[in-house]
Amino acid sequence: MKIMKIRIDRSSACGTIQAPPSKSYTHRAIAIAALSDESEILYPLLSDDTLATINASRLIGADVAAFGSKSENRLIVKGVPRPEVPDNVIDVLNSGTTLRFFTAITSLAHGTSVLTGDASIRTRPNEPLLHALTDLGADVFSTRGDGTAPIVVRGPLKGGKTRINGSISSQFTSAILIAAPLAEEDTVIAIEGVLKSRPYVDVTLEVLRSAGITVREDDSGFAIESGQVYRLRKYTVPGDFSSSSYLLAAGALVGDRAADQDGTGITVENLYPSAQGDSAIIRILAEMGADIVWNQELGKVTVRKSDLHGITVDVEKTPDLVPTLAVLGACASGEMRITNARHVRYKETDRLHAMTVELAKMGVAISETDDELLIKGGESEIRGAVLHGWDDHRIVMALAVAGMVAGGTVIDGAESVAVSYPGFVRDMTRLGASIVEI
Repeated sequence: MKIMKIRIDRSSACGTIQAPPSKSYTHRAIAIAALSDESEILYPLLSDDTLATINASRLIGADVAAFGSKSENRLIVKGVPRPEVPDNVIDVLNSGTTLRFFTAITSLAHGTSVLTGDASIRTRPNEPLLHALTDLGADVFSTRGDGTAPIVVRGPLKGGKTRINGSISSQFTSAILIAAPLAEEDTVIAIEGVLKSRPYVDVTLEVLRSAGITVREDDSGFAIESGQVYRLRKYTVPGDFSSSSYLLAAGALVGDRAADQDGTGITVENLYPSAQGDSAIIRILAEMGADIVWNQELGKVTVRKSDLHGITVDVEKTPDLVPTLAVLGACASGEMRITNARHVRYKETDRLHAMTVELAKMGVAISETDDELLIKGGESEIRGAVLHGWDDHRIVMALAVAGMVAGGTVIDGAESVAVSYPGFVRDMTRLGASIVEI
């Protein structure tokens, strides 16, 4: 892939834009449709990550066909009642969701599957998932013996009881929830400790219900009956709050102030209430002093340039917001404390460290501990700088917003935005941002 650098100059932004489709819902809808008879998925996100899930679905025997334009697209998926053994290695590229989901899904096949991905994926931890699938009767192991990809999976999944440490990634739990209805026996999952990023499990449960799957939950975990049948007939993917956080942050930091009641700012459409935890960005911006209004009935969020102040935010349930929040804190008065964030170190990159390093280059007073970021926006005067994107889509997009405030900023690795928001640069420039490829 071509290495892409972007230059961002000081900008104002205003206008109305559609929220990109949700990556989380798209992943789950495709994976579940691959286990259903025939499904229609409306308005899916077609990004590098979700294309990896489409490829994985095809390798287990599903037929996935895309129709329409990129703005109004749909997928028709003819699934399989039980995954076939792939005739090739499943390469998930940079998609951790695809890796975790299809490690569990391929455990349903009567045979051996191999999954791997790019250099970043091959460093990400998976041991809780591998241990849980082994407890449930599959033979699953890391070729390097440390829980990282490449991963070898030998099915079939029998079911039974297992325990999962919830402190690293909710994707381990979601993966088993998707596979367990097709296991040979009933499955019980006990969660050890606090289930981090819990809203992502809620998204999984929401899509499972849409496919006719029943999951029982109590204080200790989840119970799933075997012998259930997937029937995801038609599913519409909602707008994505994680990706929209950059649009909303830009509105709060560089959006035009309202000159009258018809004033501008940035309006993001197709943001309706859902299980997405990252809808918390609206509440957080309001607590920081933003002029922000969410019309939930119409699915519209409008935010205007505002004087923000730092607050303390617990990100146990919203890890993907951390880069956005760090930038907001850097541009706010007072102190911004981002807490309960250790699990953010296990994403595409160590996002706590990455944001600390890059924002410091911009003159921001920022420090990290094991599970926190402290940003002293009141002691910072943000300035342009040459920045590293860490091959991480969320780092690049958050730093681009900082560049709109500071001006004179160059970010490398900007091609990584294709992972979750391929239209990011296009949409920001439509709103008035000065972002050009160099």
